[in-house]
Amino acid sequence: MSDVSNVSNAGKAWQYGIAIFILGLGIVYGIGAAAFPSEGGYAGIGPNFVPILIAVALGVTGAILLWQVATGGLRNFTDELAGVTANYRGGLWLTTGVLLHALLITHIGFVLASTLLFVCVARGFGSKRWWLDAIYGTALVLPVFWLFTMVLDVSLPQLFNDWI
Repeated sequence: MSDVSNVSNAGKAWQYGIAIFILGLGIVYGIGAAAFPSEGGYAGIGPNFVPILIAVALGVTGAILLWQVATGGLRNFTDELAGVTANYRGGLWLTTGVLLHALLITHIGFVLASTLLFVCVARGFGSKRWWLDAIYGTALVLPVFWLFTMVLDVSLPQLFNDWI
């Protein structure tokens, strides 16, 4: 691990902000997970199992980050140490994809919303062939949709569900 004790005050504030945000996200997820029923189905685990795992993982990650900031700064965080610069445009594409997915899934269905998410994520990672990404995304999403709806009998939003 590298020593980053010479981080500026502004850099330290950002690092505290990131750590507190992740820790807060874990707390919010934990509160949300507590609202889910805990009764286990045929598999013995309830619908709150995965959300609790996510909340715990976020909480532990946030606590570790907070500890790192308090003991000298986030390890390997600065651009100088990592030798890379942030790709804000890529991050914007990923964020846009997740938000669009959340906003559109009940209106255009799971398959189209997830395909759009795949296209946005691929674009965020540098792909410029959106039509090919849409084909790949659909090819990945359809088996997931069929597995959940036909095998596991989980109801996912379908295309034109609102209009029929």
